[in-house]
Amino acid sequence: MQSQDVAKRPAASPTDPAVDVEQAEAALVEHYPRLVRLAYLVLPPSLGRNRRVLTAHALTQRALPRGRASASVIPAQSTGRDGDPGYAFVRLQVVRTALEAGLPLSFRSWPKRSQLPPLLPQVWGLRLFPRSGGADELALDQRLSALSGPARAVYVLRGLEQLPDGDVRRVLTAAGVDEVDAALREADEAPERYGLLESPEFDPCSLHARPTDLMRRRQHGKAALAAAAAVIVCGALLALPGGGWGPDGAAAPAYAENPAAEAALNPGKLARVAPTAWEFSARKDFSVWPARGDLTKNTALLRRALAVWARPGESVQVSATPGTPSGGPAGPPQLLYAGTVDNARVVILYDGLRIARYAEPKDGTKGAALDFARVDGATGSEANAVVLDRADGNVRYLTAPWIKKAAERDLQKPNAGALPLTLTDGITSPLASPAQQTGACTSWNVLQLTDDTGTRLMSDLGELVPAHLTAGRPGSVHEASGSQAQHAWAPFACSLGAMRSLGVRSVNAWQYAQQPLPNASGAGAWTCTRAETWRGGGERVLAQFQTPGGTFGAVVAKAQDVPACGPRDPHVLAGVLWKSAAGHWYLLAAGSEGTESITATGGVTGSAKGGLLAVKTRQGAQAELKGALDDGRTISGLR
Repeated sequence: MQSQDVAKRPAASPTDPAVDVEQAEAALVEHYPRLVRLAYLVLPPSLGRNRRVLTAHALTQRALPRGRASASVIPAQSTGRDGDPGYAFVRLQVVRTALEAGLPLSFRSWPKRSQLPPLLPQVWGLRLFPRSGGADELALDQRLSALSGPARAVYVLRGLEQLPDGDVRRVLTAAGVDEVDAALREADEAPERYGLLESPEFDPCSLHARPTDLMRRRQHGKAALAAAAAVIVCGALLALPGGGWGPDGAAAPAYAENPAAEAALNPGKLARVAPTAWEFSARKDFSVWPARGDLTKNTALLRRALAVWARPGESVQVSATPGTPSGGPAGPPQLLYAGTVDNARVVILYDGLRIARYAEPKDGTKGAALDFARVDGATGSEANAVVLDRADGNVRYLTAPWIKKAAERDLQKPNAGALPLTLTDGITSPLASPAQQTGACTSWNVLQLTDDTGTRLMSDLGELVPAHLTAGRPGSVHEASGSQAQHAWAPFACSLGAMRSLGVRSVNAWQYAQQPLPNASGAGAWTCTRAETWRGGGERVLAQFQTPGGTFGAVVAKAQDVPACGPRDPHVLAGVLWKSAAGHWYLLAAGSEGTESITATGGVTGSAKGGLLAVKTRQGAQAELKGALDDGRTISGLR
């Protein structure tokens, strides 16, 4: 059935815009994570998760044209890539090759390149697969696996790319699918759980690693050793004086005999800070945290934690935030905590760059877990707390020694007040975590911490270190703990869910414009939220619009790896289609302070002086926004 659904590629229209290699490469690099996710979701699950991951990356990386090519511009709707021929071209290539990869091999013709295991990328000795999701993600994955390739592509283009059926039809037709109507009808039968497509379950760029079949590798290794012996003997001749390999010179001995490496795995060499060291230190960071917990003298536990850090076994669940290396410590790390938490023994270590959390059951070591988070340069608010334990939807924190009080606050309800949490040797009582919540977002609980200098809000985003919440114009932000800042954050609290598992350091919310609405409908508020990361890349920006009296803000544009709405470039421009109470549609757009004019082109044409634009239009219209700044620069609408 599926072998008949994908036909020969239709010829390009002479009116299609031309796409060169540079334009396609720019689109591919900018939207690489989304394109790889698109390929992973369209590929048949029968390939297995490891091969799906590698194939998704291979197909995406091979999507560039060899020269100039033609591509139909199929808008990407609310994702902000509207009208970009480069993105339309590489997306089409990804969909086409992902569908081809699902075709059965035939003896009548040579296999297509996409049907064969990818030559690159390859990872030897490891199986890679995305993070596991919950029951909803598993059910959706099983439902998608039951669809044909074209129907799966329809579902993903509708949900991930937010394309209307007309544009989905154009993509599939351009990809060579014959029975487009049948694919649309088949996809209609799947439940519309489109929000789950953004889940880490389907993210082939954030991966877990496990070893392959160790016994088979051992058998193959013995055969390879015999074959390599002759090569080694011949190579030894080349190492003789006069040429070839030379001695190791000043290099240290082998790892097992390296004193620095051995010291890093010796629990007796762990750095421990005095309980009062932070009171006299000029810095406030993890380096002045004392060692706490009831098992700080349990040498056997500490030895296991260090050994697993250096050599995690097959049964160990290892996770790391993006951009965080997971290799062993270079020298003896610092002990922050070793103790019993609920039904587990937990050890938290710090090596100057990373926080490493080791946890094992109280009744053994089976099911041990090792988590890493990058924290280089953490000071003050960023070094206030570390996740100690998660259980039953709750989270418990280990706080800095300078924290005086802790409380739980619902960011959506700024008038509700904070609920105090008990602090016992720096450990908070459990509080409900929003990181794992599914379904409708009805609350967003954050951690409120108070020291001698003030109060700060931290949000759990599913990582070891909570994100620091701030508010205000980039470059002059302030804490989000004040009443005004909390009211500013309340409509956009649930948008923090889009920042989960990205290695987020801090998130700032800034209301950059207010816009009077047509027909005397009140004033709408424009806010941008920007998440900064520990690795200095992958920043995520959301532009959100709140109608008068609206409880929640709506995300109208999003972008990643852009300076907009940040301290380097505080300017931002975004637009949205809005329907008035009288039933009329308008394109609304707003730029931040310093915007002299805004121009809309494409499906909507109009311009306005200043930072606000309102143009009457029709439902579903597409527009490209350009803004002129008072310093002479131009900016584009947020993508």
